Amino acid sequence: MPGTRKLGRTSDHRKAMLRGMVTYLLENGSVETTLTRAKEVQPLAEKMITLGKKNTLASRRQAMAFITKESVVKKLFDTIAPEYAERNGGYTQIFKIGPRRGDAAEMAIIRLVANTPATEEKAAK
Repeated sequence: MPGTRKLGRTSDHRKAMLRGMVTYLLENGSVETTLTRAKEVQPLAEKMITLGKKNTLASRRQAMAFITKESVVKKLFDTIAPEYAERNGGYTQIFKIGPRRGDAAEMAIIRLVANTPATEEKAAK
C-alpha cells in the first residue's frame, strides 16, 4: 500500500520531501534516489500525471496545491500529460542501480516512461 513508509522523518518533513521529489521528477524526467523513496514517489507522480490528463480547473488547482513550482504545473498540463493521453497508468519506471558507496543503501532511478510510437507498438502485440 503506497504512503505507509515513514522514511525516518516526521510527517511534515516526509510530505515536503515527497512533494519536492515529485516536482523534480516532473521537471527533469528522472531522479536518482533510494529504492524506498522511489517507491513512495511513484504513485504520487502518477496521480499528478492523471490530474494533468483531466485538464480541468479543479485538477490544475489540485496539482498546484501539491507541486511546488508553477512552471512545472504548466509543463505537466501542456507537455507531459498530453504525451500519455492514450496510456492508462504506468507513467513511471524504477530501475535498481545497486548499493550506495557510503552506507550501502539500495539506490534506484525513477524516470518517466518514454512514450514513443515504437514502445506503443510493442505494448499492443
